[in-house]
Amino acid sequence: MSKTAHSIFIGILVAFGSVVFIALLIRGLPYYRISLEERFYHPDHAILKSSGILGHGLGIIGSLLIIFGMGFYMARKRYRFLSRMGILKHWLEVHIFMCTLGPMMVLFHTAYKFGGIVAVSFWSMVAVFLSGIIGRFIYIQIPHSIEGRELSLGEVRDLKSGVAGMVRDSNILDEESYYAIVESTKRKFEIVHKNPIRRFFQSYRDDRRSVQAVKISLRRNNLPKTSYKKILGLVKEDIKLNRRIERLDTMRNLFKYWHVVHMPFALVMLIIMLIHVAVTILFGYRWIF
Repeated sequence: MSKTAHSIFIGILVAFGSVVFIALLIRGLPYYRISLEERFYHPDHAILKSSGILGHGLGIIGSLLIIFGMGFYMARKRYRFLSRMGILKHWLEVHIFMCTLGPMMVLFHTAYKFGGIVAVSFWSMVAVFLSGIIGRFIYIQIPHSIEGRELSLGEVRDLKSGVAGMVRDSNILDEESYYAIVESTKRKFEIVHKNPIRRFFQSYRDDRRSVQAVKISLRRNNLPKTSYKKILGLVKEDIKLNRRIERLDTMRNLFKYWHVVHMPFALVMLIIMLIHVAVTILFGYRWIF
């Protein structure tokens, strides 16, 4: 899948999820806003209640999306015979989409009414969803190959473009500009704040200053627009890789700890959801079949 096709694919998923959420919210907002006692007299109660045509259907579809989203992605990661069926990164994106759309539909299925053991499943689902967002942030901080394989430290270092050497060999910049690029793309080992939050903002501020210094140097040399954009892009990419190298071990450790939180909540949610479905069937609740 090309970069353009991938962007269109992601855009379609986001647009579809957004449209579904807005449509369900507009359709049921007058009903969800009133008290539980008044809902019985609302004209949409038979449709939007948890056992109604729409409410029940949303619960079924949302549950299936969650089960398939979890099951397919876990199978793709664990079973070698599936390794040739698409890129793991794309499977992860579909997993995120299905496990976002599914909980959203389950939320409307509940009609914002939680109680009993099902409430444990619902809040476990919320915990899984929120931890998934955090996990996605940690995941993208760890460099991966195009197939989704985690890169080693040596492989990450090999990704650096060596823009300083390219500029030096081409002789298109003066000496001061060359050293500005060298300074911006080398890893910095100065003593920084122990506080990770202050360290993050200090690193971000220093990188912005480095990029600004490179921009000034490139403009002073009156480079063609294409050369200016190419060198600046390579500099930014090397700076980004420097940041990733510095926090590679930290992010890997965080990702290991993240699984300790994410997986148990997912299992609790799944088990109670299956119990809820079984009890519903035993009590004779049916949808359209």
